[in-house]
Amino acid sequence: MRSFVIIIFIFFYENSRFATLQIGEWIEGDFVRDVIVLLILINAITMGLETSSTEYIPRYILDWIDLFILGVFVAELGIKLYVFRWEFFKDPWNIFDFVIVFFSLISITGGFSIIRTLRILRTLRLLRKLKKLRLIIDSLLQAIPSIGWVAVLLSLVFYIFGVIGTNLFGAEFPQWFGTLGRTLYTLFQVMTLESWSMGISRPVMEKFPYAFIFFIPFILIATYTTLNIFIAVVVNAMNEIHRFSDQKEVSEGKYFTSEEEADAKKFILQDNYLLKVEIDQLKSQLERMEYMIERVLLEKLEKQKEKEVENT
Repeated sequence: MRSFVIIIFIFFYENSRFATLQIGEWIEGDFVRDVIVLLILINAITMGLETSSTEYIPRYILDWIDLFILGVFVAELGIKLYVFRWEFFKDPWNIFDFVIVFFSLISITGGFSIIRTLRILRTLRLLRKLKKLRLIIDSLLQAIPSIGWVAVLLSLVFYIFGVIGTNLFGAEFPQWFGTLGRTLYTLFQVMTLESWSMGISRPVMEKFPYAFIFFIPFILIATYTTLNIFIAVVVNAMNEIHRFSDQKEVSEGKYFTSEEEADAKKFILQDNYLLKVEIDQLKSQLERMEYMIERVLLEKLEKQKEKEVENT
């Protein structure tokens, strides 16, 4: 009797585990992802419509649509938690989804407008569902250490020019360069190129004609050079992320479409044929060289034999 119960338990356990795996594949599939993306876009539109009065769609319909979409999000998250259990929290994007849905649930329980405003955070789930957006976010996260060093470089530039600007222009223009803090804020305005010429540099140059020696190098270093370094760091990180993603897709066999795969196979066959022709040509050349070497050796042997005969 005990063995029978154990067999029944194992049977149902294996079937339930297989069903769980099937549910996991379905919830992570393209169909569910596309449906969730569509619901996110619809939810974003309905929340936008709530900000203005409309005569065509009553407010209660928008509220019902909002609750229905939130219910779908909660159901999706619940299924994932059931299928993956603690493995669910090992993926940072899953944690991101969990936080967004959690704040969405809080928004429907509170009556304050600031809490209801948190519902718009659901739109951020597009970052999780759309691959291209996810790659951009991953690239920015990977570039954070390098961006930090760029920020250190920019801080050094600001500090050096801040001390120089305070010492040079602080007495005449205390509203802009009176203290180190005011100078740093003025330099930030100059870096953004917001009214830096007519608003700051030209009034300063009326008192200090050679002040352009201070402003122009600062703009070239802070605005153009540092900004280009920042862009280069982000672009390099994006290239690395795209390269890693492409390599992963190639290894999983997901990179080519049917037409591209056919073209790739055709190219490989043509390339193999050309290699075979070149190998055959090399073989024929080697055979000719072997034949010529044999002839030279035979001629040398014959000459040696003739010399031996003459000597005897």
